[in-house]
Amino acid sequence: MTSTDLHHPDTRRVFRTVRHLVLVYLGLSALTMLAAFALRSHTDLITPSVWVRGTIVLVSAAVTLLLTVRAARGSRGAFRRLRIISGVMLVAIAAIIAVPGVFPVWMKIEQGLCGLALAGAAVLLNGRQLRTLFAARP
Repeated sequence: MTSTDLHHPDTRRVFRTVRHLVLVYLGLSALTMLAAFALRSHTDLITPSVWVRGTIVLVSAAVTLLLTVRAARGSRGAFRRLRIISGVMLVAIAAIIAVPGVFPVWMKIEQGLCGLALAGAAVLLNGRQLRTLFAARP
């Protein structure tokens, strides 16, 4: 059994770590939407952009988790989509943090935390072990 085997302990460990990081991303996203709902009467903190961006991030986090599960089961397509989505969302998060005035500071901090979790997952997903695993699969 080699590390290019889906059931190799090293491969399983990497996917387990990716899943945990994606769950952190999903959890933060869900907490953000719960906070937005709880504070909806504070229009200075919960702007329309918070609702839109928060919804997009929550949906993308759920899709990312689904793709993580499918990729861990051996789906090459899910793995490819997972790598793409993680990269695109990192760029979007960087833009959210960089653009002045559109989003409240608290959301920029939350997005930064989401970005850290997603960056960790992206590093693992783009690492040699998983790329080799899916390149070797028929």
